[in-house]
Amino acid sequence: MFAALYLVIASLAGRAVLLPVFRRFRTSPGENRFWTELAASFGCGTVLVTWAVYLLAFFFHAVLKIPQPLLPANAVVLPAAALLAFPALRGKLPKNGLISDPRRFRKEALLYGALLLFLTFTMFYVFRVKDGAVCMGYTVFSDYSPHTAMIRSFSLGANYPTQYPHFGGEDVKYHFLFQFLCGNLEYLGFRLDLAFNVPSILGLLGFLILLSQLGVRLYGRLLPGAAAVVLFFFRSGTAFFRFLYEGLASGELGTLLAENTSFIGYTPNENWGLWNYNVYLNQRHLGFALLIGAFVIRCFLPLLEAGVSAAGKGPAFFRDAFAKPSFWRLSDLRSACLLGLFLGALSFWNGAVVIGTLLILFGMAMFSSGKLDYLVTAVLTVLLSFVQTKLFIRGSAVSPAFYFGFISEDRSLAGVLLYLAAITGLTVFGLLLFIRKRARLEHVLIFAFLLPLLFAFTASLTPDVTVNHKYIMISCAYLGLFWGKILSGLLGGKVPRTEKTKDRRALPYGLRIAAAGVLLVLLTATGLYDFAMILRGNAAWRHTETDLSSDTTAYLAEETGPHELLLTGEYTVNEVTLSGRMMYCGWPYYAWSAGYDTALRGERALAMYTTDDPELLDALVTEEGISCIVYEEGMTISDVPCREDVIASVYPLVFTSADGRFRIYRTAE
Repeated sequence: MFAALYLVIASLAGRAVLLPVFRRFRTSPGENRFWTELAASFGCGTVLVTWAVYLLAFFFHAVLKIPQPLLPANAVVLPAAALLAFPALRGKLPKNGLISDPRRFRKEALLYGALLLFLTFTMFYVFRVKDGAVCMGYTVFSDYSPHTAMIRSFSLGANYPTQYPHFGGEDVKYHFLFQFLCGNLEYLGFRLDLAFNVPSILGLLGFLILLSQLGVRLYGRLLPGAAAVVLFFFRSGTAFFRFLYEGLASGELGTLLAENTSFIGYTPNENWGLWNYNVYLNQRHLGFALLIGAFVIRCFLPLLEAGVSAAGKGPAFFRDAFAKPSFWRLSDLRSACLLGLFLGALSFWNGAVVIGTLLILFGMAMFSSGKLDYLVTAVLTVLLSFVQTKLFIRGSAVSPAFYFGFISEDRSLAGVLLYLAAITGLTVFGLLLFIRKRARLEHVLIFAFLLPLLFAFTASLTPDVTVNHKYIMISCAYLGLFWGKILSGLLGGKVPRTEKTKDRRALPYGLRIAAAGVLLVLLTATGLYDFAMILRGNAAWRHTETDLSSDTTAYLAEETGPHELLLTGEYTVNEVTLSGRMMYCGWPYYAWSAGYDTALRGERALAMYTTDDPELLDALVTEEGISCIVYEEGMTISDVPCREDVIASVYPLVFTSADGRFRIYRTAE
């Protein structure tokens, strides 16, 4: 009850704070602003309230030494947020109301209702609690290890100052506030799967609502936005067609289709599910953060439309965009500040969305009026990101470097272009065939939406450049709007508002339907097969199960401190990680890809578990600040058998699990 109340109060508080933005929010005829305000209120309000709870909990624990600070933090923030939310209930509605087109509203309600059901099914399909055990599907459980460990570090502990559970004792380099939100919801009463899934569902639903409403704003119809939502789930790409060709050539297509359980792909790491919907099932904070980014983009769209309309034709278009004084006037300082505050607040929810959104805004600002509004938002975003980095990270947050080619095996220009065509199919290069001469607004938006993709192929901010794939997916999500417009144009209906003349070369209706069908297959076939692999790869017999009532989890949560450092095996998900306690060196890839130096700890963990010298063991344990050593029956480190006898000769045994699988040795009081 309290967890659900938290989300409701946060949404209302978000609406109250955003009232100045909503009062200046410009809509087109037939655009039902209800959906945009609903999604934005939930996203921004949840960010606002969650930050307030986190900062208060930090103060109560780190300064006042309250062992479990979430109780007083929520007790202070939620009533205050409820008072803040009161104006949202009394606020005057815009002149044309929240619903200007009831007929379209009903269609939108059906679309978003279907989306809600689809998202709920898929989120719980891969992560659910059943018979007291948490079940994680095979295509997602690896990423869920650091996420659930961080969630539990708040719901079962007090992770302030915040550390990374798979590399305890250091700062936190990985964005964690979405996991804090989930941990707080579990603390307030949600079961673990509800705490993780509910904000994930609502966040991604909010982004897809805003994406489809962008289509309504641009084209005056729901169909382009609805098609963009379909393309969001089912990607374009060449993998399925090559898979189909090879299966037919070998005569084993039927067997491959029936027995395959893995993602297909012929480029590096494509078989990870790097480009399909599985990413959003893995990276729940990505979808949530995209909601805020999309709202900021939508708020600046009228300024871009005004700039494109006011600029001259031909070369004058570029000259006017920078030379006309009217293009540099400040339009709405208050809204620009609020949007900058919310976008900046996302830095430790998902930093990639902040960077991607700023890149898109930069592309829009080049040709937009109200350039100072963009500048204010960008400066506040960067300033807030800098402050958060100094608060949470010791040293540098990123290591920026020029890195051309992303993960393409052939990093020549031709090789990179072929690689891009392979992973995105028609999405990027196919648009070149449909760009119209007179659609200047579309040209600018395509340019802006491509900037995150360009960044992904030219820069690296972390040790693992593969994480740049999120920028490419952000670009593809927005580019889907233009494919949605192309598909809806083939299917008929009203001419989009952006077209001033009738196209006399239109195909006969039957051919247009056939062309739309062929185009839809080319755009979605690979994604549809990927989705089939999500269903098959996370079926009931293809998931991990971890007992939520484990005595090992309970002992660690109750008998060890939230910042005590545990020496453990190289764990992904098990009873130890779900305790939320800090591991000296969990699964190394998680910490390495987040920017931690795992090599030294890996060597020392191996030495402590395998040495036959008790004095060396004790010296290393003391030097590294290890409080407990967890020994699992038959465990190995880097394929080397571990020595429990040496550990037992130095430290007292304080816990043995009921099944005898885990034993814990206390090294310090």
